Amino acid sequence: MSNHRESVLESSTEDAASGVTPESVIEALLMSTDAPLPPAKLAEILGVGGSGDVADRVEELNRRYETVGSSFRIELIAKGYRILTLPLYDSWIRKLHKERSDTRLSAAALETLAVVAYKQPVLRADVEAVRGVAVGDMLNRLREMNLVRIVGRAEEIGRPLLYGTTTAFLDVFGLSSLKDLPKLDEDNPSAVPTLAQP
Repeated sequence: MSNHRESVLESSTEDAASGVTPESVIEALLMSTDAPLPPAKLAEILGVGGSGDVADRVEELNRRYETVGSSFRIELIAKGYRILTLPLYDSWIRKLHKERSDTRLSAAALETLAVVAYKQPVLRADVEAVRGVAVGDMLNRLREMNLVRIVGRAEEIGRPLLYGTTTAFLDVFGLSSLKDLPKLDEDNPSAVPTLAQP
């Protein structure tokens, strides 16, 4: 056990001498993936500290980015960290990614997704009752896009499927958790919830 600890400390000393720091490792890991990396996973890869230590190092990185006027920062999205550009640069980034327009969600898809997000776990019949149209094909399309998943079966006759959103849904809409969904209109509780196009 002590040998392992000594080797970790030696490795850390060597890394520091070469300019590699825990912060630079976190930064490199986040730049190497499109998926959010959970704090515990980052701590495990670093081999030192825990989730709280990772959060402190992320704060330090964000302070550095702000000081030098970087166009990005690290955010906690879908229970993991990602490097994201600042909203100020959205218009230029949209121009770059115009070719992705074919994957944009239609108004009907956004409406269906919003009903699932706000009412999950939800039956297809309940989504149809809110929307007033059949949604079977739309739910299948949202499942293909990895925004909706089957989360179980209802305890009623026929055991119909229950639907909910995925972690990818949180990621696409820039939400840390479902608690970050926009609040529903309390004056009109029967209104169909809406989501903004990501």
